Amino acid sequence: QVQLVESGGGLVQAGGSLRLSCAASGRTFNAMAWFRQAPGRQREFVAAITSSGSRTSYSDSLKGRFAISRDNAKNTVDLQMNSLTPEDTAVYYCAARASGPRGLLYSKEFNYDYWGQGTQVTVSS
Repeated sequence: QVQLVESGGGLVQAGGSLRLSCAASGRTFNAMAWFRQAPGRQREFVAAITSSGSRTSYSDSLKGRFAISRDNAKNTVDLQMNSLTPEDTAVYYCAARASGPRGLLYSKEFNYDYWGQGTQVTVSS
């Protein structure tokens, strides 16, 4: 059974940091990514990483503050979030792509086959 389980969310003050982790099980994955959905807004792309972890991509608005990484030995993908602001408040979702050419990065929801249940991040001002 394929599962993606996020952890690490919580309440943090503006300017603080959080590290989210996604534990994947049931198979190995191609590209993986993080998305987020704020209240009343559509889910949006945050960051993606290739199967080997050698290449990453980020939403332009988040570049420099967030960093995605993966450990294929542990089948995990992490999201380090720094200098958080209240605008970063959202449910953060881990997503994984099952197949396709390796080495490519994807920023659209339809590119991903599996999703976690999400973890809440709340940034207070």
